[in-house]
Amino acid sequence: MNKKETAIDGVYIIEPKVFGDSRGWFYESYSTEAFSLLGIDTVFVQDNRSFSAKKGTLRGLHCQKAPSAQAKLVSCTRGEIIDVAVDIRRDSPTYMKHVKVLLSAENKLMLYIPKGCLHGFITLTDNVELSYKVDNLYSPENDRSIKYDDPDIGIDWGEIDPVLSDKDRNAPLLKDSDV
Repeated sequence: MNKKETAIDGVYIIEPKVFGDSRGWFYESYSTEAFSLLGIDTVFVQDNRSFSAKKGTLRGLHCQKAPSAQAKLVSCTRGEIIDVAVDIRRDSPTYMKHVKVLLSAENKLMLYIPKGCLHGFITLTDNVELSYKVDNLYSPENDRSIKYDDPDIGIDWGEIDPVLSDKDRNAPLLKDSDV
């Protein structure tokens, strides 16, 4: 496995070693030992799956606020997405920066997102499936959403007319939130 740095401190692109032959392929998507060797000692406690039927579905920007903040390891197991992480750790040297990474079933890349970051994605194909690990259990009372097009964050999602949930459509700006 390889770890690539991004513009946000603590956000990494994880590239697994893929072994393939005429039958198909195999790769190890997670191992505590492999991640520890990369300097990531997060203990994951929950696996989640997400399905989005339509191209242009935008989910986010989401986070869990303290004390239920979550680190995530995100992979796209079907289709293709642009995955986004936004640093909202006020004491971070990369505060308010964001990164965008193409994740797909084909490239098999994963994105590690530490606690204190917003997460969102937009689907580039129909029938997208995501799998992600988190290091803290879901807490409805600490679940937060921030407007995907918050001008203070400035994410360029491209020319889109996104498919949004009511929660994401009505999310507040970061400056008006309690995260």
